[in-house]
Formats: sequence, C-alpha cells, structure tokens
Amino acid sequence: MKTLVGYCVLISVFLLSCTGQAEVIQVALTSGTDCTQIKTLSPQATSGVYWIQPSRLKPAFKVFCEMRSDGGWTVFQRRSGGKVSFNRKWAAYKNGFGNLTNDHWLGLMKVFSLTKTKTWTLRVDLWDHNNATAYAEYSNFRLGNKKAAFKLHVRNYNGDAGDAIRGAYPGIDQNGFGFSTTDRDNDGCNPCLFGDIAQNACTTTEGGGWWFSKCGSASLNGDWNPKGDHIGWSSGLHWRTWKGHGWYSMKATRMMIKSV
Repeated sequence: MKTLVGYCVLISVFLLSCTGQAEVIQVALTSGTDCTQIKTLSPQATSGVYWIQPSRLKPAFKVFCEMRSDGGWTVFQRRSGGKVSFNRKWAAYKNGFGNLTNDHWLGLMKVFSLTKTKTWTLRVDLWDHNNATAYAEYSNFRLGNKKAAFKLHVRNYNGDAGDAIRGAYPGIDQNGFGFSTTDRDNDGCNPCLFGDIAQNACTTTEGGGWWFSKCGSASLNGDWNPKGDHIGWSSGLHWRTWKGHGWYSMKATRMMIKSV
C-alpha cells in the first residue's frame, strides 16, 4: 500500500509538471509529508506550490517548495518588497498571511506542526541592496507549541551571514525565546532600553512579529525599506552579524526548512 501511494504522488507531480503547474492535487503519504519528501519521490519536481500533510490526523495545507540540488525546502517566510505588510498581530502570525508565490508568512501553527516530527535544518537567505547574498543555516530547528508561544529552538550554526540568532554581542541570544507581536509580548525584556528611551516591547521599535530577546540582532519581519532609505531604521529587515552597521535593512529575505 505504501508503494502504491508513493507512485500516486509521483504520478501527480509528473502530470502537473507537464502542464506547467507546480501544485500537487493530492498528497497521501502514510507519514508526515513535506517538500523534502516530495523532492525525494520526484527528483525532477520544480519549485512551486504543493499540498503537504505533516500528520494524517491534521488537514493538508499548501506551502511553497523551493526545490534545490540539496533537496526540497519548505518556505515559511519570504520578503522582497513592501506590498505585504508584516506589521500584524498575533492571530495573523499564528495562522499565516500573504501570497505563497510571493511575500508571505506561512503561519506559526503550520511550522509547529511540521517541526514537531523529524529533525529539521533552518536556512535563512539574505540579499542586500547591491544584490550580494549571504546565508545562515541552523541544525535541529523546531518551534514550541502555542502554549509555549512557539518558542524558537536551534543548535549548530553554519554559513557566511553570521550567527545573528545568538547575537552580535553577548546577552542577546534569541534562541529559546517565544514569538512576540505588538499584542503579545514574549521577548523577556520589559522595559527594553534604546539609548535613554524605555520601550514596553521590542515590537514597538523593530516592527513585525519575531523571537525577540533584548531585542536581539536578528529581525526579518519589520518594515521593508527601498534602496536609499534602508539604513538607520530600527524597524527593518535586520541580520546584524552580516550588515550590522547603521541598522542596515535587507532588500530580500527567505526562511525555509528541510527535514533531515
């Protein structure tokens, strides 16, 4: 039966790739399903929107799969412009928003449902306003449940962007902190001090929801700023171990995970 189901998925992916569409009509694998499995079953699968079902006990949902030579990656965050606002409250970050083929946030509940099983690698891709790129990868990525405010957990770092999650300097490690939004403060810093100004939460100054800690040196869900207006704002797309000077805001970002 498992073999038959696997062939059904392969056939679905093949037929859709022939029609120029990248969306799988039905995924019915017996175990938790993700972009990595789709790529393994169909090595010729191309990047696009697919159905996945991490658990047979939960409904399937759509994700954007980035199909690379090193496997299929499930994208849960993408920024490339200012059309989609990321200044949203807890409910939006929990459930997701945006367009899967463009800028979007998949949703904390969906990411949690993925990472509660298997072992995962997190990859963060960054583009600056001169189109230079950098990346950061973390092993053993997972999120805590809703009661734990979707607490962030990562282990070993690899890449050329620097380990901004653990901080550009000691004392601002964001690993192990819950997710915060303007209406749900879980950053462990109250008040936060910026110069001589006390703020009630990191989201007040940095914008968007994130795993803040005093407030940390990684924050990719703030305001998107165009070239020429991308330096000096505390609210932006920051990865300060790569572009730490003058609050540099990135041109584009992508966050995605791959099962190991």
